[in-house]
Amino acid sequence: MTEDWLQAATQWVHLDWVLLVVAGWLLIGVAGIFALRRLALVARVLFPVGGAFGLALFVIALTSTVSSPEVAVLPLGLPDLPFHFRLDSLSAFFLMVIGSVSAGVSAFAAGYFRKGEGTPPGLLAFEYHLFLASMVLVVVADDAYAFMVMWETMALSSFFLVTANHRIIEIQRAGYLYLLIAHIGAISILLCFGVLQANTGDYTFANMRAQQLAPFWASLAFLLALFGFGAKAGILPLHVWLPEAHPAAPSPVSALMSGVMLKTAIYGVLRVFFDLLHTQTWWWGLLLLVVGLATALFGVVFAAVQVDMKRLLAYSSIENIGLLFAGIGLAVLFSAYGMQPMAALALTAVLYHVASHAFFKSLLFVGTGAVLHATSERNLGKLGGLIRYMPWVAWLSLIGVLASAGLPPFGGFVSEWLLLQSFLFSPGLPSAFLNMLIPVVAALIALIAALAGYTMVKFFGIIFLGQPREEKLAQAHDASGWERIGMLWLVGGCLALGLLPVQFIALIDPVTRSLVGAGMADTAGGWLLVPVAIERASYGPAIFLLGVAASFALAFILVRTLYHGRLRRAAAWDCGYRWQNARMQDTAEGFGQPIRQIFEPFFRLQRELPTPFDVAPLYRVTVGDPFWHWLYLPLAAIIERLARLIGRLQQGRIAVYLLYSFATLITVLIVVQQ
Repeated sequence: MTEDWLQAATQWVHLDWVLLVVAGWLLIGVAGIFALRRLALVARVLFPVGGAFGLALFVIALTSTVSSPEVAVLPLGLPDLPFHFRLDSLSAFFLMVIGSVSAGVSAFAAGYFRKGEGTPPGLLAFEYHLFLASMVLVVVADDAYAFMVMWETMALSSFFLVTANHRIIEIQRAGYLYLLIAHIGAISILLCFGVLQANTGDYTFANMRAQQLAPFWASLAFLLALFGFGAKAGILPLHVWLPEAHPAAPSPVSALMSGVMLKTAIYGVLRVFFDLLHTQTWWWGLLLLVVGLATALFGVVFAAVQVDMKRLLAYSSIENIGLLFAGIGLAVLFSAYGMQPMAALALTAVLYHVASHAFFKSLLFVGTGAVLHATSERNLGKLGGLIRYMPWVAWLSLIGVLASAGLPPFGGFVSEWLLLQSFLFSPGLPSAFLNMLIPVVAALIALIAALAGYTMVKFFGIIFLGQPREEKLAQAHDASGWERIGMLWLVGGCLALGLLPVQFIALIDPVTRSLVGAGMADTAGGWLLVPVAIERASYGPAIFLLGVAASFALAFILVRTLYHGRLRRAAAWDCGYRWQNARMQDTAEGFGQPIRQIFEPFFRLQRELPTPFDVAPLYRVTVGDPFWHWLYLPLAAIIERLARLIGRLQQGRIAVYLLYSFATLITVLIVVQQ
């Protein structure tokens, strides 16, 4: 009886069930169209049911990571171009991330969407669930045609979600900037697939795996994939859309975009670099290392000086994407030199950080959404003291802050610790230059981690601690029931990833074995995580927790025994001055001022200085993105000039257009004859 049940449960996990979840999300979206302005139905029924489908996807993917690949061909495309789908360990891992995170975000969205955010609630539900369905189909697509259709569907649905409050000009501009860079990246990805199919006319991934490209064409495919997927991920200098689109979107959408959608670009990079391309070259890894570290350092430095809480989190996502690309670069380096166990370690760190970042960044974005709904403020300078009025949001957001800062016992610590270990164990590379460079890279990663912790202290301290900086903050309300459920689910993910690293690496192991031919599950046993050898490094979350609990217990006993009754409470004071107010607290600008001063060459600073004649003197410093002014504005000016020149061809006379057609025909005939 038990064997029959187990066999039935195993047969239940199939690609068909993944597609059934996609169909369920699409049906929920269609139901939203029919319930266009029925907010109660959309919020209390459609979004929770969508969250349940996300949970089902998580369970299906969780039991599919160790299964053999499953394929399906559906006649949904053009004639002779059906959609090919494939569920393997890599796609199952990313489905697990999509399903688990979307379950928590959808539950939060059930309590968040109250007025439709400028778009009718039912239409918003349609766009939201179409976005989820397209991300799932991206990671199971097994041919270039299906992949690009789903990739563009993901881009368009997320564009409409970003511009949900489309009546605001700044949001329109942010949405169009995002769509522009997304389409430029899509063109590069399409060209990459054109190179990978090696002029065979067969655009299935199975055919691409069978090709053996020359080094030049393999490198061209690598560069096209890096540009195309990097545009979606937000690497330098293609990052400019991210700090504009994330603050513009509703907070649950920002959580999905930062926590999940960016990871589809990481999926694409891993699929092309380790699955469709059979060889890796050392300079590929070096380029990824340089780009990743530059992106991470740029993102964390800009995050430290932000005064808008959602822009701060957006730049923090750029930092984490940079760390992921650096880890992929190290895995490519190890793989190029045949060091497969070390490549598996680096790739494990990358995949672990994919899941960790998905949970803690989604948690932080939904936390800012709760703050935004309660206060109508995104400016850090107008917040403060909210832990008194929003204790649920404050304490749950603190878990996300600690995980983002890379502190134990949360998932962010495990992933960054594994990444640092992979760099520290890299002196075995057969290149003196790389062996000299890697320790510098490891030091930069330590600096980035320290700055990330600094940024998270600013984020939590300015918003939740101290005194309220505005009188209206006293009217702030805590998160609703659905919002708490969603945040608690995401908190549970952060804790599970921190407390069960060995068990989670067992889920990652089939992925690394399929991509680089090695894994690290064999080096860990029980509750102790061992990257390479136990005499070199190990981490035990249970031991850490016991040590922390014992320290707190000892401190409590000592205080109660030695100082009980000797303490007195008094008003806070500062250098002898006890009459403090909110204006005496450290501001967001003041907190970030040391970083702004140290890394001033990174910024494009604009200072507004007061004059002696000002009635209300004002000093303001605006931090601008140098890439926007040095690269994008000149490029936009050049394109505008070219557009004006091309526009002169539009004479409005049919005779001129016939002349153009005749000249084109003559040119084509000459070329064909030659």
